[in-house]
Amino acid sequence: MTEFLLKTDIQEIAAALGDKASAFAGKTIMLTGGRGFLGRYFTEVFAHLNATVLDEPCKLVVLDNLITAGEAGATVGQIENVTFIKHDVIQPLDWPRDKNDKIDFIIHAAGIASPFYYRKYPLETLDVAIIGTKNMLALAQKNQARFTFFSSSEIYGDPDAKHVPTPESYRGNVAAQGPRACYDESKRVGETLCYIFHENHGLATNTIRPFNVFGPGMQETDYRVMPNFANRIKGGRPLNVYGSGGQTRTFCYITDAINGFLRVIATGVPGEAYNIGNPKPEISMVELVQSMETATGGKLNYNIIEYPDSYPADEPLRRCPDITKARHQIGFQPTVKLDDGIKRFLDWTDKTYTGDA
Repeated sequence: MTEFLLKTDIQEIAAALGDKASAFAGKTIMLTGGRGFLGRYFTEVFAHLNATVLDEPCKLVVLDNLITAGEAGATVGQIENVTFIKHDVIQPLDWPRDKNDKIDFIIHAAGIASPFYYRKYPLETLDVAIIGTKNMLALAQKNQARFTFFSSSEIYGDPDAKHVPTPESYRGNVAAQGPRACYDESKRVGETLCYIFHENHGLATNTIRPFNVFGPGMQETDYRVMPNFANRIKGGRPLNVYGSGGQTRTFCYITDAINGFLRVIATGVPGEAYNIGNPKPEISMVELVQSMETATGGKLNYNIIEYPDSYPADEPLRRCPDITKARHQIGFQPTVKLDDGIKRFLDWTDKTYTGDA
């Protein structure tokens, strides 16, 4: 499976995690959405920790219904202590199968995060974040497992400038009706479910709000900005910048993001939500083109175009995290500079993308 990822990135994640990795020794971890972008990293990192770090290996149970990964995503390969089960989390899962199958951690990363796909599958997007989360929380309660829910920076909607960088305490400016609502609002309900299970049932829950994570392993047909640009660079075509091109984002390279995620999963304060991302630099989409020019060492042509019909409108103007809480509570500090991350990503896509998507 490592042909999809960079082995050096996996090693870098394990090294950055340090002694936090010991929390997983001898434990059973259930991972939903395990064949998606983040799920493949978790699988590789846990396999690497088993081989090189942990005194007692952890066991990983990977769930995915393959709605966006495709049937090819079912090929996990022969990885010791990793089991794949094709399962849709909107259906309850009968577990443990025997007394030795008790779960210690549930990582609920199942979801439809690409705007292209959640516009295509709006009801499925709602179901996985609401029904699926409730089912997995009930399973966590049955097993008394630590539970981590992957929410999104999209729960903040389009924040007022005075709330950028955006802290976890910001309540959001989100439309309940509109092309993005199926994703944004379902993630907000998922967070509410985590809050209820923590407050009313004493379950150790955490919520992670990722901010624009990118890196090797992103599917060419993901249709978010990084793979979109990379595909067109590979195909020798002008880059398409949607809207005005002035909307801004910060981007977090995958090694920093997975390190932050695992720190939350292992040691996050129960009941708390954490922004995981890189607060600097906040750049416009036109400036992102310029950063890609730096990485490629050549001039890139681009067009500023209307949003295509397949892409949901109402895109937030700014997205930038305040990571003060994660820095202080779990020791999270991103280290990969944007230019370095882009170069790693484009070097990988140059070998793996076709340029035809």
